[in-house]
Amino acid sequence: MAKIMDNVNSRTQLVGRNRLELLLFRLGTRQRFGINVFKVREVIKCPPLTRAPQAHPVIRGIANMRGQTITVMDLAMAVGKTAIEDMENSFVIVAEYNRHIQGFLVGGVDKIVNMNWEEIKPPPSGMGNVSFLTAVTNVDDELVEIIDVEKVMADVMGFSDHIDESVTSGTNKDEVQNKHVLVIDDSGLARKQIIKVLDQMEIAHTQATNGKEGFDILLKWAEDTSMSITDKCSLVLSDVEMPVMDGYTLTKNIKEHPVLNKLTVMLHSSLSGAFNESMVKKVGADDFIAKYDATELAGRVLAHLKLKSSDVKTGQAA
Repeated sequence: MAKIMDNVNSRTQLVGRNRLELLLFRLGTRQRFGINVFKVREVIKCPPLTRAPQAHPVIRGIANMRGQTITVMDLAMAVGKTAIEDMENSFVIVAEYNRHIQGFLVGGVDKIVNMNWEEIKPPPSGMGNVSFLTAVTNVDDELVEIIDVEKVMADVMGFSDHIDESVTSGTNKDEVQNKHVLVIDDSGLARKQIIKVLDQMEIAHTQATNGKEGFDILLKWAEDTSMSITDKCSLVLSDVEMPVMDGYTLTKNIKEHPVLNKLTVMLHSSLSGAFNESMVKKVGADDFIAKYDATELAGRVLAHLKLKSSDVKTGQAA
């Protein structure tokens, strides 16, 4: 596991190919869980942990790793299971989510598998812990549950959807009137967070739960020639890691379509690593934002919508 992190060039080879690498692990039982390797920095044996006074019960302690203090969460407790007890034989998955580096305590690490996003399915509604799952898949004829880490982190660390008034104070309602944003994200929590921001700015929106669903909506809008596609959709705001079709493949499909290629696409991801710029350029996305600061998101969305308004006015004047 020491070589889990590939270099930028090798990892960008998966961009636009609708593929992912999944790290499989266990939480003290036979059931296997998964996390996108793209988010993982390293996997290590559990180091000595220092208890954090008055911390959330899921936080087992803090550790010093390579000169950096990292919070370690018990992933089993976070999804409603029994706390991991055998600390000496446990592992910590050091990962980057939402601009933070943190550790996830797991019972054991299995292996890495290379998969197609089409093999990643939404969790069945009958599963008891479905609220903590973002997807499921099958590996070696066994069900693998992919945890919604963003929901885990929001439950433990909280999230603010407040927008700084300085972002919206200089905005005229005309600049956002009749604007429409297509929001695409497989995480129900992430969609709610984005929608709260858009609602505060009174911006209309449509939601989709994966890239294919979002692309199908766009294709349907493109069939209606009574309005231009940019009048129907002012901005596509899409997650990167999604089942069925990921955000990179979605962007590639949009930019290669003769009608949809006029759309502005802004990708967002809980991964804020330096190599995102290379990936965004490779598929032709117009912008990228790391999850998740409500004020920054509001500012970036408004900037794109105002630019569209300016383009319309310029065109009318001509």
